[in-house]
Amino acid sequence: MTALIIASAQTCSIAGDLAANIQRHLALMVAAAEHGVQLLVFAELSLTGYEPALAQELAIAPDDTVLAPLRELSRELQMTVVVGMPIRLASSSGVLIGALVLAADGSLAVYSKQHLHPGEDAAFVPGLGGKALVWGEDRIALAVCADFSHASHPRDAAALGATVYAAGVLISEGGYAADSALLQGYASEHSMVVLMANHGGPSGGWACAGRSAIWGPDGELIAAAPGVGDALVIARREAGNWSGWQVVL
Repeated sequence: MTALIIASAQTCSIAGDLAANIQRHLALMVAAAEHGVQLLVFAELSLTGYEPALAQELAIAPDDTVLAPLRELSRELQMTVVVGMPIRLASSSGVLIGALVLAADGSLAVYSKQHLHPGEDAAFVPGLGGKALVWGEDRIALAVCADFSHASHPRDAAALGATVYAAGVLISEGGYAADSALLQGYASEHSMVVLMANHGGPSGGWACAGRSAIWGPDGELIAAAPGVGDALVIARREAGNWSGWQVVL
């Protein structure tokens, strides 16, 4: 197997402040590049914070020029970056919770959250998911928060050959134990690496737990953030073996 370095980017989003959040994303991208990260995944709605009441106002087309600094830096660093943003698509009648894939080659792909939490339908409509990222012999499937609460979602990803399941989430302190146990279970059940990128501070009225994590295909924890705050959780595969570390920023 080829070497692969992936990371969860845990940030403290400022509610509705796209410009400030973009700057923080850029800083974490630079920090990740210092560790050789090839794929960096941010939390659900990382660029705006989890703010359903602001979604109509903040939603953009995936190729909006406001994201140009992120796309340019991903090319410069040769890093593929997945960021969270409310989006509008011509094929959809409402606002979607998007995970935008800003690829190292300059291309753009869109994953839209398929399964909404109760109450989210007041601000969002369900999405259609998206294709797995092809990465050499690896297939990296994306998920956004409630997607992973449906066991069929990671199961279908594994059936299609996913070797990595990468979820951008918002998980509160109260939900962390159950949700992290689910994700860890998927890793061992489907023999795939599971990456979870959580918010590092309060968002949308939720006290987010931080503690972003990556589990190996045997279900064992590779690395995790120690708590809240900005951090990188990094996992490296070399000669078929996984190792990991975390960087508090």
